[in-house]
Amino acid sequence: MRYLMIHKIDEARPEAWNPSQEFQDAMGALMSEYAESGVLLAAEGVTQTKDGALVRKTEGAGVSVTDGPFSEAREVIGGFALVNVASKEEAVQLASKFASLFDEVSVEVRRVYEFEDLPQG
Repeated sequence: MRYLMIHKIDEARPEAWNPSQEFQDAMGALMSEYAESGVLLAAEGVTQTKDGALVRKTEGAGVSVTDGPFSEAREVIGGFALVNVASKEEAVQLASKFASLFDEVSVEVRRVYEFEDLPQG
C-alpha cells in the first residue's frame, strides 16, 4: 500500500526555510535509509507559500486564485514523502522517525487510493 506522508511546519519559524547543515545531513541519511530499504517512492520539499498560489472553486462564485503568501495559514506544507509499505502502522512508524528530526512538525499520513479501491461498476 502506498502512503503519503505530508509534513506541515510553521512558516514563520526561520529555521523552516534555512535548515542547518546538521539537519540536512540527518534528513539525507534518513531518506537514504528509506530508499535503500525499498519503501521510498518519492520525497520532496516545497518552497514557501510566497512562491505559490491557492486555486479555489466555490459553488456560485467560480474559480479564484490567490497568490501567496497565505497569511491566514500558520501551518503549511513543507514537503512530502510517498512510501510503499504493508500497513498504516508501518507508515506511521516511518512518519514518527521522520518527525523526530524536527524541533516542531506535524506529519499527516494518508493512504493513496489504488485502482482496486475504486468501485467497480
